[in-house]
Amino acid sequence: MTPDFKNAPVQPGKNGGLAGARFWIRTFGCQMNVYDADRLRTVLRHLGMNEAEDADVTIFLTCSVREKAEQKILSELGRFREAYDRGEVPLVAVLGCMAQRVGEQLVKRYPWVRVVAGPRHLGMVPQAIEQARGDGRARFLLDDDPHSLYDLETAPLARANAFKAFICVAYGCDRFCTYCIVPHVRGRFQSRKMEEILSEVRALAESGAVEVTLLGQNVDAYGSDLSPAVPFADLLEATSCISGIKRVRFATSHPADFSPQIVDAMARNEKICRAVNLPVQSGSDRILQKMNRGYDTAQYLEIVSLLRKKIPGVAITSDLIVGFPGETQDDFERSVELLERVRFDLVHTAAYSPREGTPAARSDEQLDARVKASRLNAVNALQSRIAREINKTYVGGIYEILIDGTAPKGEGLLQGRTSSDKVVLVRGPREWIGRFAVARKQRASHRGMGWGGGWYRIPGTRTN
Repeated sequence: MTPDFKNAPVQPGKNGGLAGARFWIRTFGCQMNVYDADRLRTVLRHLGMNEAEDADVTIFLTCSVREKAEQKILSELGRFREAYDRGEVPLVAVLGCMAQRVGEQLVKRYPWVRVVAGPRHLGMVPQAIEQARGDGRARFLLDDDPHSLYDLETAPLARANAFKAFICVAYGCDRFCTYCIVPHVRGRFQSRKMEEILSEVRALAESGAVEVTLLGQNVDAYGSDLSPAVPFADLLEATSCISGIKRVRFATSHPADFSPQIVDAMARNEKICRAVNLPVQSGSDRILQKMNRGYDTAQYLEIVSLLRKKIPGVAITSDLIVGFPGETQDDFERSVELLERVRFDLVHTAAYSPREGTPAARSDEQLDARVKASRLNAVNALQSRIAREINKTYVGGIYEILIDGTAPKGEGLLQGRTSSDKVVLVRGPREWIGRFAVARKQRASHRGMGWGGGWYRIPGTRTN
């Protein structure tokens, strides 16, 4: 559907109907949605809106990667029915990947939804909300053209975490893995200009961020579509040179695009964190080919070897799918062997979930749910053991951590991360949040799926 207003940054005063109204943002899924939520929050506050759970406008940033994620969001939307029947429902906006995939069907099922917008129309959302509040009509901002982009031209200055920030460096993906919905809902790959990114990082640093994470559905491919091309390694190093930035992370990598230049940049620049998420997805070359991943296990292991040779202590995490259509017991055992051989610090595991519109979902080789569940349980148990063994090697060592907030559980505990992205818990005052601390590891655990956890003694702290 063709948008009925132009792509332009929202200016104060243009949407006076929003001033004084209350909004609440619910975020599901990936770090890209967190970035989008923070930017949208920044703009809505700038327009005079107030953030409150008891809101006039409730906004959902949605995910479509797995069916379970969509079902959770649909359940949340259903909770508004009683208020709708009483005539007290707030205006509801559904944004992001699920909004793009389901489209106008959302309004037919949930008539209290008044704004439906795909990921590449975020820049039009504030005005669409203002218009819908004015006349009650639904607005559909769907990404009919996978190359078009109507983005919010603002940095995420109003963040949930003042000391850490995400920044998108490239939109969409052109890889078309046969199981993945992302290219269908986020459009074609498109890099942002390097100076535009660096300008946003400077704004983030001025707002108090000391750590930034460069984001892309396939972040390693950054700059390949620019003229002249800009290697992602150059962007990493340029970001680390910006005053005030102490740490630089990046996600998510694709083994087919991960270059030795990235490893070299990490090796010579300590501000680039010693952590890489490198999704392997399967240990079977046959399944990797069916997935259209563009590499085999030998190539993947070569990258792992290079990382560990040039960056001692690097933490390598991964993603793994079990139960992909046609996966035999032998294919599954190849994945188990890969986990044993590589010994990842963390693996995000999942049983294959069919996504409508992808080639894998149309396969007639779907596996029984019980087989997928059994295989998932097996790899989870294995990875928990491996992670626990790895984390025990950290006991007694001294590490620098950035304390970035309170721990989800445990009164009086704070949480931070090492450069290698190990989650740590410390006991101390809230005034430590935002500081770097030097910690001696006293205890280790597998922390669920494998993050390094445990208790730390703090010999001392330093400010940024």
